[in-house]
Formats: sequence, structure tokens, C-alpha cells
Amino acid sequence: MRDNSLKDLKILFVEDEKNLADLLKQSIGDNFYSFSIAHNGKDGIDKFRKILPDIVISDIMIPELNGLEMAKEIKKIEPSTPIIILSAFSETDKLLNAIDVGVVKYFIKPFDPDELLDYISTLSKKINSKPILLHDGFIFNKTKRSLYKDDKYIPLSKREVTFMLLLVKNLLGVTDLQTIKTELWKDEEDSSVRLRSFIKRFRIKTSKELLLNVKGKGYQLVLA
Repeated sequence: MRDNSLKDLKILFVEDEKNLADLLKQSIGDNFYSFSIAHNGKDGIDKFRKILPDIVISDIMIPELNGLEMAKEIKKIEPSTPIIILSAFSETDKLLNAIDVGVVKYFIKPFDPDELLDYISTLSKKINSKPILLHDGFIFNKTKRSLYKDDKYIPLSKREVTFMLLLVKNLLGVTDLQTIKTELWKDEEDSSVRLRSFIKRFRIKTSKELLLNVKGKGYQLVLA
């Protein structure tokens, strides 16, 4: 049985061979919150900025920018992102270069998708324990499901924790109103009224500036 923490991860796979990309997604993609694909280095950087994945997996020989060049650029954007490199070659110089740019693992093709998934499972424990820095000194810990303000614990109800986890899953985007209402009240009637009341109480408990209200669309956490 897989670690449940996998279901919260966003994966970006950069591979120019479409069949291989689709095959890996079919093999392990359902384990994750999302499994996005890019087909060259520049597209990989663009998608990284857009979705901010938890883990990047890339073939070393991809067009535009190769896997290591792309890894360098990604590390400039978010240094803590784990990057896994795939290669058909076990050349020492490429392996050393991969270590230099901060690649955490180097898999030689052909590889077993289950071995890759097992390795991602070990990474997930570290990723989910990493605190998320939010606006005005707030910190959310996904593993403990706890919110802090300037190191002071802010108690959350079960529904408030669910709400925070929803927003964290879509950290750079807007979580739509229907998704929030469905997850918090399971399609109960008058959930729109309940949501407005819930948001008001949540802001009183935390801060008016912690949540961004995108009118008619949904809510988004404001990062530090």
C-alpha cells in the first residue's frame, strides 16, 4: 500500500518522447494529485512556473534546454525542489554535473517505474514536512495539519483544516467555489450561505489578508 502523502504531490515530467511520457503517466500518475508533462526544457520551465510542482522528473536529453540546463534554471526559481534525472547513459561526467546542479537522484534507462515510485515515496515525507510560508508571519505545516502565526499555534477545526489543505493543493491558483463547498459540506443545500459565514469566521480567527477573494471564482492563499 502506497504512502497516502503521495496523493498531495504535484509531479512535472519532462520527456520529449511522447509515448514514454504517456506510459509513465499511465503507470504511476494516478498516485498523485497531478502529473503534468512537458516535452522540452523551455516548456518545462514555463510549466514549472505555472504549477510549482513538488518534484520534477526529467530525461537528460531533451530539446531546447537539456535536463541539466533546465535543472539549473529551476533551482534559481525554487532551490528546494527535488529534481530526478533519467538517462540512457551512465557517463561519469554527466552524473557529476547532475550532482553539481542539485539533482537528488539519477535513474538509468530502462528503469522500473515502481522503483521510481518508491523513491518518490521517500521524498514525499520530507516534502510534506516542509512548512508553507504565508502572508504576515503565518506558517502552515501539512504533515501536522497545523497553522502558526509568529510561532504561536492557531487551533483549527476539522473543516478549517480541510479548507487549508484544499488551498495548499492549488497554492499558485484559485480554488473554485464549487470545489470548496462540495468538500466542506458534501453538496448540502444553502452551502453558499454557509461558505460566506465560514470565511468570515476564518478571517476573524486568522487575518483578513491571508485569503485572496477572486470575485465569482474562489479563494487563494497569500504567500509570504
